[in-house]
Amino acid sequence: MTLPSAKPLLHGLTRERLGADLAETGQPAYRLSQVWSWLYIQRARDWAAMTNLPAALRTALDARYDLSAGEIRRSEGEAGQTRKLVVGLRDGEAVETVLIPAADRRTVCVSSQCGCRFACAFCASGQAGFSRDLEPGEIVTQVLLAWDTFGEKPTHVVFMGIGEPLDNYDAVLAAIRILNDADGIGIGARRLTVSTSGLVPGIRRLSGEGLQVELSVSLHAADDELRSRLMPINRRHGLDELLPACRAYTEATGRIITFEYTMIAGVNDTPMHVRQLVERLRSFPCRVNLIPLSEVREFDGQPSGRRAVQEMLAALDQAGINATLRDSKGSTIRAACGQLRYAKTAAQGAPTP
Repeated sequence: MTLPSAKPLLHGLTRERLGADLAETGQPAYRLSQVWSWLYIQRARDWAAMTNLPAALRTALDARYDLSAGEIRRSEGEAGQTRKLVVGLRDGEAVETVLIPAADRRTVCVSSQCGCRFACAFCASGQAGFSRDLEPGEIVTQVLLAWDTFGEKPTHVVFMGIGEPLDNYDAVLAAIRILNDADGIGIGARRLTVSTSGLVPGIRRLSGEGLQVELSVSLHAADDELRSRLMPINRRHGLDELLPACRAYTEATGRIITFEYTMIAGVNDTPMHVRQLVERLRSFPCRVNLIPLSEVREFDGQPSGRRAVQEMLAALDQAGINATLRDSKGSTIRAACGQLRYAKTAAQGAPTP
């Protein structure tokens, strides 16, 4: 997609598409490598910096494409710690991007939509509704802005920010191919993670793309009735449809799916819920990330206690299911799992509620 009355974003073109566009204008083949290098090696932010391109070509590119997809409107958090960027977009919209540094990695959590259609009960991202999909260049730009903020190239990208990535499939896939390109940013496919609430057609489609990206599926309950209350998407794609699609993804790609399970005290963490989860997942290889609930003002729930978490970890381990407790970072700046919030006011620089 391209915004009405806006030029296409140069950072939204895959290498193949950019090469085809340059060829159409009669440019020699080597111009593609030059432009690509300026975008993703030198990370040029204006046309004048692209000094080995003829002035006429720079003028033509400027007339055809927009080089700026967005800018950092606000940054929260300290250097070396989890940070949240409010990224303002060309039309005044804004999304939130999270930077998560660790000893051996620099992870960027990117948004894929302005808002979300799926209204999971304990997730802030869709509480203000849905405005539009992001363009591929707006997704890629979040990674480039994170690179500037880190001072080093990100090592991992997770599509776990605002929005449902598989609901904006074409743009997300284009962004993945741009980020993965070995002659550009060059982030390996296994260091790119797509997270979904369970959009089965998108899972099936992704399994046929020939990409070994990691797939993370928000599960949160192993019973259809409870999962439908927590995640309305389950009314469309129930567990008996979702889990076979996940199995098929693993068979097609060789990648083991990670199931995210937000633990909510008294809601999905009792011994009965543990038994249901084990029964659902013991039949095929997978991982489970247990995540204590992060506070969201619209959801009246509390994170599970230590005992419930440990009992679920022990039961999964005993069943031979690889399970870990995720340390959900960034809660002090409301950047933890489920806390990113789509708010139009962020575009004007006002504090995100």
